[in-house]
Amino acid sequence: MSTKGPISQFIEKNYLHFNAAALVDAAKGYETHLLEGGKMMVTLAGAMSTAELGKSLAEMIRQDKIHIISCTGANLEEDIMNLVAHNSYKRVPNYRDLSPQEERDLLDNHFNRVTDTCIPEEEAFRRLQSHLYDIWNKADKAGERYFPHEFMYQMLNSGVLEQYYEIDPKDSWMVAAAEKNLPIVVPGWEDSTMGNIFASYCIKGEFKPTTTKNGIEYMMWLADWYPKNSGGKGVGFFQVGGGIAGDFPICVVPMLYQDMEMHDIPFWGYFCQISDSTTSYGSYSGAVPNEKITWGKLDVDTPKYIIESDATIVAPLIFAYLLDQ
Repeated sequence: MSTKGPISQFIEKNYLHFNAAALVDAAKGYETHLLEGGKMMVTLAGAMSTAELGKSLAEMIRQDKIHIISCTGANLEEDIMNLVAHNSYKRVPNYRDLSPQEERDLLDNHFNRVTDTCIPEEEAFRRLQSHLYDIWNKADKAGERYFPHEFMYQMLNSGVLEQYYEIDPKDSWMVAAAEKNLPIVVPGWEDSTMGNIFASYCIKGEFKPTTTKNGIEYMMWLADWYPKNSGGKGVGFFQVGGGIAGDFPICVVPMLYQDMEMHDIPFWGYFCQISDSTTSYGSYSGAVPNEKITWGKLDVDTPKYIIESDATIVAPLIFAYLLDQ
């Protein structure tokens, strides 16, 4: 067993109760799942890439502690935006005090705000747009079709963005994922800046919508991947936030069982969610894990953890623990 570093030791000494204890339990459960031969899916919702989760997530990918990712289109692109435009981002610590006019001033200066962080439109969106246009155009003209993350991998692996790098590429989880050709599913990609831009080209008649593979095809791909990787301890599910990044992939299990009638399909082998969503009327992000038993996603004895806290605080600590830091 590897020796844990000072961050892990601090967590084990001080995180003894309530959400802190749930954090430790979840981290140890994740570690056990991997040690016993299981695989892990991590799902990224919210603005975790803009929160620079890549600083810990990239190393998790490099050390094979993550085997597949499900993320929103925003998280897919925003990690690369941070990679190429980090120095032009603007922090607004007093974001709660901004007037509507001050918010409009940010827009007029081409800054799009995500809580306390503003993404620079020209340096981030437009810089990626020009290079993605070339890749989309090449595929469209050749009659080739790719998933959204595959286009991003092509752009990263081509080296065309290296001239713009403003952070250490070791801190980009998309660089780490592209180097490993890590499987990614991106449900609802059209709900992202690059998805909107691609749609605009389709409206203008420049590209065919079918040049980018869609969400149904992602589900079909996942339905093929899951049975091939769910032997032994199975595939665990580590959900950061709520939303479609988690809702979409977790459904592959009941779909295979109920709709494909594959009655030997294993349930997810581990489940953890970090969320500040409270249990409410019909809320799925805030539902307790046991509700998922009734939908055929988890079993009675599946290890289940819920950490009701801020993922920007919790996820790096869990990853640090798993990396023996």
